Amino acid sequence: MKGIHRAFLLLVFCAVGQQASSQQTAQKFVQETQYLLYLPSNYEADTSSKWPLVIFLHGSGESGTDLNKVKMHGPPKLVEQGKSFPFILVSPQATNGWQPTVLAAMIRDIKTKLRVDPDRVYLTGLSMGGFGTWELAMKYPEEFAAIAPICGGGDTAKIYRLQYMPVWNFHGAKDNAVPLSASEKMMSALKRYNKDAKFTIYPEAGHDSWTATYTNDSFYTWLLGQKRFKFTETIQPAAQLKKYEGEFLSNENDTLVFFLKGDSLMLNTRKGSNQVMHMKNYKDEIFYFNESSPAQIRFSRNRKGVVDRFIYEGEDLVVFPKLKSRRN
Repeated sequence: MKGIHRAFLLLVFCAVGQQASSQQTAQKFVQETQYLLYLPSNYEADTSSKWPLVIFLHGSGESGTDLNKVKMHGPPKLVEQGKSFPFILVSPQATNGWQPTVLAAMIRDIKTKLRVDPDRVYLTGLSMGGFGTWELAMKYPEEFAAIAPICGGGDTAKIYRLQYMPVWNFHGAKDNAVPLSASEKMMSALKRYNKDAKFTIYPEAGHDSWTATYTNDSFYTWLLGQKRFKFTETIQPAAQLKKYEGEFLSNENDTLVFFLKGDSLMLNTRKGSNQVMHMKNYKDEIFYFNESSPAQIRFSRNRKGVVDRFIYEGEDLVVFPKLKSRRN
């Protein structure tokens, strides 16, 4: 009887599942993002050129659904006053804080609609937009050529992802809304990985450290002078690559295997296909996957000079110690 009972329950569950499935219909939720768009004066006439793109993120006071509020500060204000810029300017409006995934989708959409130079996309913002600039850049560093956060701050846990990013940070020393220490914390953490990052402190400025920044032509000269970072591969003889061969274990017990195939160092995760590793340079023993990805691995040696682990620097930092050879 028990066997019949189980079979019956199984039949009931299957029938319920089929009934529920037949009642499901495909639906879609689309989140709208409003933004102000400025095009250079000769954008329409010059149909062959690709243009720099600057994304501006406003502060909390300009949030909502009234897009005119975005014109209160920064580059949109200057455009409203008659300022001409040699770049595409996109100034989105947040309704409930800045959402990195939404902004990234917006940027990708803009790049399909406009003639954007993908190697010259820049990000800047003030106050809440300064926080948003840090967060968006750390999540999608491969999207931007340079960033300029103003009187912002954020979480430093993934600041290492900006190690190749040109950064110019600004803050007022007398800021009572977002303390100077918020920027100091970000820059102190960033300097460990990115010694060229710039930090300007206005000694007499309060929260408004953006007017002096956005009205300074040298700021735009610096910004537009940056291009998106790309790894340059260094070719190393196979005999030199051999020292990286071996099995490595993550703290989640995932095993990765590095092995030579011809003149290339290959990576096998045992969960997917083999992948060629590209070397950035000899000195730092850094390898990367492809030029469009910020993820990289950095080999490390013990006191005897033997490779004993590597650090994966991608969405998270993961350390993989080397396993001892099975022949030992």
